[in-house]
Amino acid sequence: MNPCFKVFLLVSLVLVFACGSEKKDIPADVVRNPASASGKSVTGGMPVISFKSDEHDFGKVYEGETVSYGFPFTNTGNADLVISSVSTSCGCTVTDFPKDAIKVGEEKTVTVSFKTEGKRGFQQKTVTVLANTVPNSKVLTIKAQVLSSGDAEQ
Repeated sequence: MNPCFKVFLLVSLVLVFACGSEKKDIPADVVRNPASASGKSVTGGMPVISFKSDEHDFGKVYEGETVSYGFPFTNTGNADLVISSVSTSCGCTVTDFPKDAIKVGEEKTVTVSFKTEGKRGFQQKTVTVLANTVPNSKVLTIKAQVLSSGDAEQ
């Protein structure tokens, strides 16, 4: 018998018997996951972040301006909402968001500021809000038509 085949057979037998010999319990927190596949609460409550709108168009703005918009949202779930982070698709976009827990029914705002310096033409940027919700992220979009300062004189 080929020595490599003997080693393969020995390793295979060890793996078969080793894997089946130990009984492992599934942790209770995995079994009692509060969110079902549908995203609805099974046991206890879950927060829900409900934005009035997930898109804002600044329209025409001039290069060099900084424009801001507050995206209002409400916690329409059954538990405190916590926003863990907000990330942007561009360094020209800055955000401000609540750092404390948002109670059920409470309304707050995620503010997005867009710096148009060095930008021209149609611009679209995204902001991703991460929270303790299902799903755990929400994408917000801002748009603008950035005109050069020379366009203002015409």
